[in-house]
Amino acid sequence: MSATIAHLKSEQHGRTAADLYGMVFPPIKWIVEDYIAEGLTVLAGKPKLGKSWLLMAVAIAVANGGYALGDRKCVQGGVLYAALEDTERRLRGRLEKLCGGFNPASWPLGLVFWSYGEMKPLNSGGLDQVRTWIREHPDARLVIIDTLAKVRSGPQGKETAYEADYREVGSLKALTDETGVAIVVVTHTRKMEADDPFDTVSGTLGITGAADAIMVLKRDGQGVTLHATGRDVAEIETAVEWEKDTCRWRVLGDAHEVRRSDERTLILDALRGEAEPVGPREIADVTGRPNTAVRALLVAMAKAGEVRKIGRGKYLHPDTPLTTLTSSRCEGASP
Repeated sequence: MSATIAHLKSEQHGRTAADLYGMVFPPIKWIVEDYIAEGLTVLAGKPKLGKSWLLMAVAIAVANGGYALGDRKCVQGGVLYAALEDTERRLRGRLEKLCGGFNPASWPLGLVFWSYGEMKPLNSGGLDQVRTWIREHPDARLVIIDTLAKVRSGPQGKETAYEADYREVGSLKALTDETGVAIVVVTHTRKMEADDPFDTVSGTLGITGAADAIMVLKRDGQGVTLHATGRDVAEIETAVEWEKDTCRWRVLGDAHEVRRSDERTLILDALRGEAEPVGPREIADVTGRPNTAVRALLVAMAKAGEVRKIGRGKYLHPDTPLTTLTSSRCEGASP
């Protein structure tokens, strides 16, 4: 073996499967359990949907060691919120609503704001600004940059848009790896819809490719859903609700389960008061839901005893008395 080859072999690094098997890793450091973990997270949504309110509440919960999204307990730590589209007046107004008025005891001391114009583009000193803040705050746990557009410089030289996005977002990813402090950046979704909500994030795939996790806040005809996926975040679709009294988002549960429950309620409401059995098409007309979806859900509800199936393809509300129906019509009724 030549000296050159021997030198190359000595420089090689790697891990065998057996090495990996014997390794013990610390648990994932959650900022908001199930949603925001250590690393770089991109949060996207349409303008004025409530992304900033969601993250302001998260920032307060982390700074105070309180709860986010209703029931997620947050470990206390320092927070930097670069609210780059907001003025100080607007920030104070949001804090007043989220902290329950001007009670000094409820306003978090560990939450620092940078407002409009206080952060430079990432490659022109902005990244160093964040790094310096983290170093000066040993208890730092979370940095929020709202929005990404305010700190992007775009392609440099012969860079493509993808290369520029990957470089700039990747620099934030490298900083969170270096410091262990989670970073969340806010961006918008594009107007064109897609089957996969993560494909609606505005910009190139360089943004989502460089991030550790992606969250998309999306409204449709059934309500608002918070989608999340990532390297340490399991893919989830959560139904969330905006509480006007508290100006906070609250988790309702798995979106499919919640929406199905909502549709079941619509069907029961449509059947309530009907003395004669009703078919799927009539229910679909009343509820405004697709006929095929109503038909499938009626079958499931009948099996669960949530509606009464009368004969072939006809249904009654479970509280409707059967005294008006002939015994022959009830014969053969099955769930």
